[in-house]
Parts: sequence; C-alpha cells; structure tokens
Amino acid sequence: MACKWISQETFDGVVQENIAEFDMEPEEALNEAIQQFESQGVDLTNIIKAVRLQSDENEVAPKHDILLTLESLRKAVETCSVSGVSEFLVQFGDQCKLGMAHRYLAGQKSAYPVVLEAWKMCDGEREALLNALYAMSALTDGQPDLLEGVGQELLIRSLQNNLKDAEVTLFAIRLARHVCLKHEQNRQDLVKAGILRHLAQAISHHGTDPDLVREACSALRIMTFDDDIRVPFGHAHDHAKMIVLEHAGLKLLIEAAKGFTDNNLVLSELCSTVARLCVRNEFCQDVVDLGGLNFMLALLADCIDHQELVKQVLNAIKAIAGNDDVKDAIVSSGGTDLIVLAMTRHLSNTQKQACMVIRNLVSRTRDYSQPILEMGAESLILQARCTHKDCDDVAKAALRDLGCKVELRELWTGQKGSLVH
Repeated sequence: MACKWISQETFDGVVQENIAEFDMEPEEALNEAIQQFESQGVDLTNIIKAVRLQSDENEVAPKHDILLTLESLRKAVETCSVSGVSEFLVQFGDQCKLGMAHRYLAGQKSAYPVVLEAWKMCDGEREALLNALYAMSALTDGQPDLLEGVGQELLIRSLQNNLKDAEVTLFAIRLARHVCLKHEQNRQDLVKAGILRHLAQAISHHGTDPDLVREACSALRIMTFDDDIRVPFGHAHDHAKMIVLEHAGLKLLIEAAKGFTDNNLVLSELCSTVARLCVRNEFCQDVVDLGGLNFMLALLADCIDHQELVKQVLNAIKAIAGNDDVKDAIVSSGGTDLIVLAMTRHLSNTQKQACMVIRNLVSRTRDYSQPILEMGAESLILQARCTHKDCDDVAKAALRDLGCKVELRELWTGQKGSLVH
C-alpha cells in the first residue's frame, strides 16, 4: 500500500491543536499527533517530531529552529555581511545534521538558493568558505537533487583553487560525495567538469591525511555506482575506466595504501575502491603487476582479526580473481589458505565475501577445487549457509562450483558439524 504524506505545517498544526483545544501537555500532544498520523498510514520520516511553543498569543505557527536560522542567514546575505553569513552557516549546518527531517524542511523552504548565495559571498575567504561548504554539504546529504549548474561550478572552483588546502579540499569532496550518491546526472556533469582529476590530485597531494584519503576514495567509488533508479543506463563502467586509464587510479590507490598499514579504516576504503575499479581483465592484472595482490595478501595475514578490513580485502581479491592469470597468482601466493582462515575466524558477512572469492577462483577451471576442499572449505561454506540467510545462494553456488553435490547437503545440524542425508 502506498504511503501517505503530510507537510510539516500540518503536523505542527495538529500538535498545537492538541495543546490549545484539548489542554494536553506538549509532550503528550506530540505523542498523540504521532500516533494519530501513523495509525492513518502516514509516513513521518521527513517530519520533525518536536514541539514548538508559541512565543506570544498572536503567533499562529511557531517556527522550528532551523527555519529561524535560515531567516537570519537570508538577512545576513541581503546585507552582504560576510561575518554574519559565516556564523549562521555553521548554525544552519549543525541543525541540518540533526536529521533528514530537518534537511528536508529546510530544502522545502528554499534553503538551497540562500546557502548558494552565501557560498558565492564566501569564495575567497577561507574560514567563511569552509563554513559554506559545511552548510551546503549538510543540506544536500540525502537531497542531491538540490544541486544545479551554478553549484556544480562553485564546487569545481573550490577544488581547483584550494588544492593545497587539505581542509577545504576535504569539505569540498564531502559535498561532492553527497550530491553524487544516487544521482547519475550530477555524477556525469561533475565528471565532465573534471572532478575525477581533482579527486586524484587530492589523494596525490595529501596522501598522508587519513581523513582526506578516505573521503576521496569514497567519492571516487561513488562515481562508479549505478544506484540512481531513475536512470536506465548509467556511466559507472565508463567512469571506472576513466579513473584507471586517465588518472592512474589503481597505481595511486595502491601506493597510498602503503602509507596506512596501521590504519584499518583507510585501508578498508582503499581496498573497496580498488575493487570497484577492476572492471576490465587487464585492470585485474595491473593490480598484480603494481604489487597490489602481494600487499593485500600480506594485509590479510596481518589483520586477520579485523572483520571489516578482511571483508574489503576479500572483496578486492574477488574482483581481480576474474582474471585466470590472477587466479594462479592468488593460489601460488598462498591466498587460498588465507581465504579459508578468514572464513574460520569470522562467522559473519565476511563468509559471504569468501564464498564469492572461492567461486571466482574455481570458475572455468577445477584445478583448485580439491586443494580448497582439503582445507575444510566445504564445512565452512555449509556453516555460512546456516548462519546467514543472505549467504545461502552464493554458498550453494560455491559448493556447486567446487564439485560438491549440493542437493545432498540441504540439512545441517549446526552443532557437531555433521551432515544429515
């Protein structure tokens, strides 16, 4: 059944009516309004569920804090007060970060053009520019449709003019990430405007800054997404090829990873991004030639107890294992032992990644099936099937590709590791 929607004004009006007409306490009036609308099938996701008390009897519709701040920001923009604009941008950004409902209400009340004008005023003033990027990033988080041509130009200019400034670059990249997630047109427009070059340069120039490298990797990865349901065909594959061929993306990421051997969060982002870029057979081989495979296997051995990092390393190995020559390199380097060890250590979604790696290793060849089975992979895969429902299909496929008779192993006791036939 389709959800029903109401405006913030409608919700606030019912809360005020409960207080004025039924003498309810503010908290009681709020809860009553929430229950009333939810019982009618109304989706309150984008509604600020808070009570705004009237400051005087003549005030019909008391405003939420974010709208009051927006009004103050608008007045500061009209008076061309950069200091005032900068101050209110921070307040506005903080209030946007309170939740999607706050951002949505601000967007509905024309916050974007106000923040855009403030951004224009702040261009050239470092602290004010940081605050403008912060506010715009907070506003567009989950609302990428707000961005338009002028905003795209300002974003590219902010990156281009502040390459040496790590903090400004970080804030600009975060904004780029927000406006490109689930928005294919923004991705294509920004790629045409040269954002891939700026993202690559950010990693190259600030390769020792963990926060910036993580943010840039995330933005690069988003450029390879095909997540906008409104668009039948995206340019994800083309963008991945551009990052590798025109901006030496694989070499850049692998070299950057060598500087963060003690930072699992950054390494996870880097491995995840490498996996997204391996869209062609030769790219998989490039990872090996650049030392990426040996680095990831060493990483897997050293950080076997760190679940999220293990998951992302396995994801990257799965991506490059589509190349038959790379399969040989993985096996000859002891990769299969580490993959099975990872399945043993992590009884979670890491097992799903391991199952997919195994599938890729034995696809189109059975040369490695028996050695992998001898390591105990079959019982681990069966255990993954029982433990994780979302792992069932890929686990069955891995068993099949290994040469196991899946239909005879549908039942698993899960206690003693025995099979019921």
